[in-house]
Amino acid sequence: MSNRAGPITIGVDVGTTSVKALAIDENGEVVARSRVPHRILASEPDELRHDARRAWRAGPQKAFAELSAALTAAGNGDVAGLAVASMVPSLTAVNRRGVPTLPGLLYGDFEGRPTLSPPEPGAESTDPVPAGMPDAEGFMRWAHAEAPDAAGYWPCQAVATYALAGVPAVDTGVTASMGDLHAGGKWNSPLLDAIGVLPSQLPHVVPMCAAGGTLPGSDTVFTGGSIDAMCDQVVAGATQTGDVHVIFGATLIVWVVADEWIQVPGLISYPHTTPDRFLIGGPSNAGALFVDWARTLLRGAPRPGPDRERLAPRLGVPGRVPVWLPYLRGERTPFNDHTLRSNLYGMDIGSGAEALERAAFEASGFVVRRMIDGTGVVPRRIVASGGGSRVTAWMAAVADATDLPVDAVAVPDGAARGAAFLARMAAGLETSLNDSARWGSVGRRIEPDPNWVQATEARYRRFCELGTGA
Repeated sequence: MSNRAGPITIGVDVGTTSVKALAIDENGEVVARSRVPHRILASEPDELRHDARRAWRAGPQKAFAELSAALTAAGNGDVAGLAVASMVPSLTAVNRRGVPTLPGLLYGDFEGRPTLSPPEPGAESTDPVPAGMPDAEGFMRWAHAEAPDAAGYWPCQAVATYALAGVPAVDTGVTASMGDLHAGGKWNSPLLDAIGVLPSQLPHVVPMCAAGGTLPGSDTVFTGGSIDAMCDQVVAGATQTGDVHVIFGATLIVWVVADEWIQVPGLISYPHTTPDRFLIGGPSNAGALFVDWARTLLRGAPRPGPDRERLAPRLGVPGRVPVWLPYLRGERTPFNDHTLRSNLYGMDIGSGAEALERAAFEASGFVVRRMIDGTGVVPRRIVASGGGSRVTAWMAAVADATDLPVDAVAVPDGAARGAAFLARMAAGLETSLNDSARWGSVGRRIEPDPNWVQATEARYRRFCELGTGA
């Protein structure tokens, strides 16, 4: 816990594997923190869900209570603002008390493809490949069919904000992710009528960074729940052309910063929050969901955490690493193909746990490089955030795979930290998202190793030759 500098705001990030909450001062320093883990429900490759009551409601309540207790104990009990961030798309049904009555569907769950059926266990899917990522309309149709008498149908951000503030509020960034459900600045009544849902059953929409009210019994302002990746991007400090912001969370998210609007088939383009800058890239399944799964299989590999950090970041022989395609649950950007599966190529009798661990880390690096190469932008560095940025061996593999330095941010929990900045704006303490650049800070730099870069280059060519793994 640091000494307080100016008004404190709180950001709560409901992530894929845990809730992270940070209390942040005006300089972007962490005053207090809390983490509440939760489980993923994914018995099949096409399923991805949470126990929404535990992860979206109880988790944020516990994390906020722990922060409040820590701040009060330190004499910092006054909080100016609160904001929630989470992944998109997501959805569940709630009762009149705002308590979820269904599992919480997450990005990639098969119910986002309303024309498809879940495959039988062990069977190959013969359904057509969807044109894009699972959408909220499919989630809404599922939720209404499962709970037609529900009081509301809310994404994660609305559930968490209601649990903390008593209002199911989302911001205009979240509504933009909900496809045709929200159009022309309002809920799409004709589409909702066709599904059987009323606009009153959906969340309250608050303009991004605007105040949505105050917490009960306090002067603490809250704003609408926002998108985790956007919040992370706001405070990452990746603002210059050629910066490549990579979020190493459960999902790997890659944003290449450009000084012009670029559109490439398979990639996603967005305006940057910095004027005259643009982002191109997208989400991939080659994040911690893949890497953590791979490491659990490797008997004899160094244990994650401090045990691994005490060792050299690069273990084994540069030329004796296989190529690992990371498609446990299919792939999102750039293929948008949920039927792809993971494969290992180039193993030999001498391949041990060290080589396989490195192959898993390199898979993320190859995905990052493939997106960079697709944009045509000349890269200058990787700006790494998210929990995975703490793992030096992973960052070293990405540096070698891209032949770029990796600047790991000083505070990896970027989504919660960015949400705290949005809370500052809602509380009137900031006037521009662009001012969040002062919070961008590098914790350490990992340079490429020339010996490993040369060997990794050949594996990257092989990775690209294998294409989609078909």
